[in-house]
Amino acid sequence: MHAENGDKLLVHGRTVGHRDQVAEIVEVLGSGGEPPYRVRYEDGHETLMSPGPDCVVRRGTDHERG
Repeated sequence: MHAENGDKLLVHGRTVGHRDQVAEIVEVLGSGGEPPYRVRYEDGHETLMSPGPDCVVRRGTDHERG
């Protein structure tokens, strides 16, 4: 997985009733764009993440188009 600051991380809900969440990548801590990432969720909560297979990085024009 590769990401840059400002990319969006889409975290798919893994159980019934849990919706997908979107977080902004505010800092890339791994080398060459690799995890871990410091992310900020829409509600302002920040955390460190090493995304798994239930996550997708949306870059540049991908996340700007909605």
